[in-house]
Amino acid sequence: MRRGLAAATVLVAAAAVGCDGASGPDVVIEGTPPATPYRGPLDIATKEVDASTPRALRTASGAAGRALECDGEIYWGGGPDGWNDGDGGDSPEDGLRLFFHMFDPEVPRDGYRVERREADRVLYSYDVGGRTKVAVVVAKDQHGRPGWGPETNASCDPSELPASVTSGQGRHEIWTGADGRRVPVSKITSFAGAEHCGWQSAHFLTVGGRTYVRDPYGVFAHDSVLTGRYDGDAVMPAGAHDTGYRFGDRRLWLTDDGDTAYVRTSHGVEAWPKERRAFACA
Repeated sequence: MRRGLAAATVLVAAAAVGCDGASGPDVVIEGTPPATPYRGPLDIATKEVDASTPRALRTASGAAGRALECDGEIYWGGGPDGWNDGDGGDSPEDGLRLFFHMFDPEVPRDGYRVERREADRVLYSYDVGGRTKVAVVVAKDQHGRPGWGPETNASCDPSELPASVTSGQGRHEIWTGADGRRVPVSKITSFAGAEHCGWQSAHFLTVGGRTYVRDPYGVFAHDSVLTGRYDGDAVMPAGAHDTGYRFGDRRLWLTDDGDTAYVRTSHGVEAWPKERRAFACA
């Protein structure tokens, strides 16, 4: 399993969902209709593309991708990935709950609103400021799959979701820029190492197409995947510049060559070595 951003696009649950599809009482709310509701068809042909570009994600996510109202580009999208015979629910809301159970997505688990309802499909949206940031289309009685289940889904960048949704829970850490605004995870993000890999003491930072690793206990000390070793008591190089990126008390500084990330904290300066090559654990 790739530990980096690609594998993290569909991440950990905000809350456990049982195999019977049970969830909290507010999965679906009345909500307020958006200023510009989606008016296109809900049954749009999809095509699986081996890429994660915005165009590929829109192609793969059908109506769900088209229903989004992102400030930036689409972050994730997919479907259809049908449920098995016997999984389908008795109601559209059951189909939405099945989506959470099947895909364990990095999206809210409650607060969805019905944006469009048709005889055999329902579009659910999670809105922020009256704009759709997560969209899920559930469908009824697909071929060989009776009942309601998820057909297509799509979401905007996690930075466009409320901080109360994205904080904690092992999710991407969302940094802010010099202006104090949340920065898309496509530009910068950090996250703890996977526990099942034995990497929980390490921390990863991805920015500008590079990945840096905080490794205070030498998990990768004897591995050739890093350009150097972590230094928890480093000296800030004269040529380093403040990027303006912040997360908690961490402030990111970089040099022009980008070989090391210098993270200034309330305790001093840490030097995070760069990833030499992509690596994974089973």
